[in-house]
Amino acid sequence: MNSKWIALALLAVTASVVTLYPMMRPTNAVSTEQPPLPPVDPIAPQKPRIEVAFVLDTTGSMGGLIQAAKEKIWSIASTMAAAQPAPEIRMALVAYRDRGDAYVTQRFDLSSDLDSLYLQLMQFRAQGGGDGPESVNQALHEAVEQLSWSQKSDTYRVIFLVGDAPPHMDYQDDVKWPVSMARAQERGIHVNAIQCGTLGETTQTWQRIAQAGSGQYFQVGQDGSAVAIATPYDERMAKLSEALDKTRLYYGSEAEKAEKQKKVEAAAKLHESASVTSQARRAAFNASASGETNLFGDKELVEEVASGRVDLDALPAAALPAPMQALSKDEQKAQIREQAERRATLKADLQRLAEERARYLRDKVEEAGAVEESLDHGIYRAVREQAAGAGLRYEAEVPAY
Repeated sequence: MNSKWIALALLAVTASVVTLYPMMRPTNAVSTEQPPLPPVDPIAPQKPRIEVAFVLDTTGSMGGLIQAAKEKIWSIASTMAAAQPAPEIRMALVAYRDRGDAYVTQRFDLSSDLDSLYLQLMQFRAQGGGDGPESVNQALHEAVEQLSWSQKSDTYRVIFLVGDAPPHMDYQDDVKWPVSMARAQERGIHVNAIQCGTLGETTQTWQRIAQAGSGQYFQVGQDGSAVAIATPYDERMAKLSEALDKTRLYYGSEAEKAEKQKKVEAAAKLHESASVTSQARRAAFNASASGETNLFGDKELVEEVASGRVDLDALPAAALPAPMQALSKDEQKAQIREQAERRATLKADLQRLAEERARYLRDKVEEAGAVEESLDHGIYRAVREQAAGAGLRYEAEVPAY
């Protein structure tokens, strides 16, 4: 009997110690328990980024170059998109003339919505100027200080100054270019200087700007000497691109949907006004991994539902595109599935044609020869060398055309 009571007493004491042990441990004791793992983020890692601003002289003598820029901006984007790993691309534009002209500068901030930037570029006409130096200093200052450059370490930040006349150094209230170049260095922005034409005073200053901006200087013809070749694939790619644009469905608040409607309208205007060749270049860019940001942006329902980032069942009807609001959930899902399947087919066709077009262009350029001093090659040489500092690697020997 005694042994039974002793056993019960020992069992009770043991249970008490086990229960109270956590409270009896010193507050500074080191726990050997592993903390719970953080939840896995289902979103893919952020892409490295290229941020590029074109500081462009838009005075009368620059008509040829401005036209070349309108035709080549998508090829330049595709050239940059060819990096490994595929980057997100944001572009900006600072157009400049001089005091006394219709404007001194017009600034369009860094954005991944290249369609809207392209439409702004399409509106520029070469006018004014003709009296020597231009407001280069103000344009460079605004490009360095007033654009929304990111602070991400894996970002290649670059400015391309494009013009044919030197800066005014006699404006007392100007921020002079050496000051802006010092600030660009501090902010990790490369500044390349592209001279159009052969004016000696511009040559000397452009070379000094490039050197101070950790960039490159190169010279092109007054028209930009860009490689512009139409292909048998252009018209088909332009039509596929327009069809692909029509698969987009945007959701969100009324303000968000109104903002996305501007993007839709920008693409529609582009299809109306841009050349077929330019539309094909845009299609080639949009078919790349980097181009999806321009093509879709955010709040695009088909892409976000298909990727699992958005649960359609959780969205209120008011957040959906207006034509979908009266549909049942099953009908909504069927419509999204249909658009996703159509989109996949269009993208596959575009990518195939883009590859065939690229091969055709490489053969034609090789036949023509002597294109190393073109705008295309000059930009690519600078990008390939400078972007390595942000971990971006370019393997192609030639740019996209």
